[in-house]
This record gives sequence, structure tokens and C-alpha cells, in this order.
Amino acid sequence: MAFTPLHDRVLVRRVEGEEKTAGGLIIPDSAKEKPAEGIIVAVGAGARDEDGDRIPLDVKEGDKVLFGKWSGTEVTVDGTEMLIMKESDIMGIIA
Repeated sequence: MAFTPLHDRVLVRRVEGEEKTAGGLIIPDSAKEKPAEGIIVAVGAGARDEDGDRIPLDVKEGDKVLFGKWSGTEVTVDGTEMLIMKESDIMGIIA
């Protein structure tokens, strides 16, 4: 991939949600909500503190994360729709 986020930003690829409900009903695309979880594709080097030292990120490439519904900025990288967001927009890592 030819994209590296700056500072404490991460590049996230959304994970597609379920297409059926627990009862077996198929959800049409127009009724689906955008998933609020994704896979970290790339991470920045980290922000700097007051002394100029790098603060390492808590997430790494390949982590499955949960983020807010309206978090990040949608971008297209190599023909794939992804999100760029700050690490602080991520709520947690899904094990």
C-alpha cells in the first residue's frame, strides 16, 4: 500500500456487517447501517509529547477495532473505501 498516515492517525478498513438477522431475515443494502468496526490497515508513527518524544500508538496493523458511528474521514486508497481517524476515535480493540 502506498499510504502512510501521519502522527497518531490510523487507516481503517470497515468490516462488513451481517446480511441476515437472528431470525433469518435478509437486510437490504438500503436499510443497513455502516459497520462501526474495522481492521487497522496502516498506522502513523505516533504523536509527540511536550519534550518532542514520540508517543507510541496502542493499536497496530491487523487489529480489529471498534469506533464511533461518525468517526473518521472517508477516503479511497487503491480503489478501496477506507477511513482515516485519530487513535483517540477508537473505542477499543476486539479480541
